[in-house]
Amino acid sequence: MKIDTNCQNTWCPGCGNFGILQSLKQAVDVLNKKGIGRENIVLTAGIGCHAKIVDYLNLNSFYGLHGRGIAVAQGIKLGNPKLKVIALAGDGDAYNEGISHLIHAAKRNIDLTILIHNNRTFALTAGQFTATSPRGFKGASSPEGNIESSFNPLKLMLVSGASFIARAYAAKSDHLRDLIVRAVEHQGFSFIDILQPCVSFFNNYQFYNQKIYEAEEKNLESEKAALQKIEEWEYEDGEAAKIPLGLFYQVRKPVYGG
Repeated sequence: MKIDTNCQNTWCPGCGNFGILQSLKQAVDVLNKKGIGRENIVLTAGIGCHAKIVDYLNLNSFYGLHGRGIAVAQGIKLGNPKLKVIALAGDGDAYNEGISHLIHAAKRNIDLTILIHNNRTFALTAGQFTATSPRGFKGASSPEGNIESSFNPLKLMLVSGASFIARAYAAKSDHLRDLIVRAVEHQGFSFIDILQPCVSFFNNYQFYNQKIYEAEEKNLESEKAALQKIEEWEYEDGEAAKIPLGLFYQVRKPVYGG
């Protein structure tokens, strides 16, 4: 049974979501080969460009309201703990409307995988700033430049209790694929913030291509080491910023729901 559907893809040409789609398809194939059947994988999504991904994958899925995809994912997991539940969300969806659900799911350490399509703008509604848009970002809601500072979602997840914290880049699909597989296999709350350029409203491919690097994995159980790596980039587009990718933190601890 093919994993692609017959739905017409309506993402903008060049959208970073294409890389995420490719990585997720490949990750599902890897998980299948490891004994996790497609019938046991469920996707949830909120509202935004990210959510269209469930239309393009022949997997069980559920659209939630804006910011509520993670709440739906928790209900599905508690209803059938044997399922592997992957919650997909955008930065506006998860870090603005749905931030309370994100924080409390991490605090519970419920066994979910969270994939954030972080293009750092409300792309579906034409480019308003979000919690991860840098100061000075010019968009539909901030034509003179965003006056707010962004926050670092990985730092938020660390203090909230997530037990698997990683960052990926949509244009590095193999790296993202491997992180998704590891996140799904991890028992607990797995969080991957995926830098996903929006070619229409925040095209920062060149910036990322110049700044990103794959960080060495070490001291993964150390909060101090994780925080040091996370704080190398604070989501402001400074000239000196270097942006590490990879798994920064992973610990084993009790999982909510058994």
